Amino acid sequence: MADPTDSDILRAKLNQETAKADWKELQPFFARGQTVAVAGDLDLIEVAVAFAEDRAEQLKPWRDQGRVGGVTDDQARAWFESDQALWTVVVMPWVLVQPVRPH
Repeated sequence: MADPTDSDILRAKLNQETAKADWKELQPFFARGQTVAVAGDLDLIEVAVAFAEDRAEQLKPWRDQGRVGGVTDDQARAWFESDQALWTVVVMPWVLVQPVRPH
């Protein structure tokens, strides 16, 4: 078996640091412009790895498609009103968020 790469180690670390939080708990980060919304069809950990490793070429298409980007005021309002639960992972200075999908 091959030795784990730095990306593999980072991926495992980020996966362990992923947590659920209600949007209301994340308001201070939103107020500072530090929240990044990740579309539900993307793997939150893969996006976090791309942020952590500054993979601009991987992030650009997602940003251009609106699948990764700053949380908008409308999103924030809707999440606040619906008490949305989110998966979160921190890649300093960002908090990446993705709505928890209903089962």
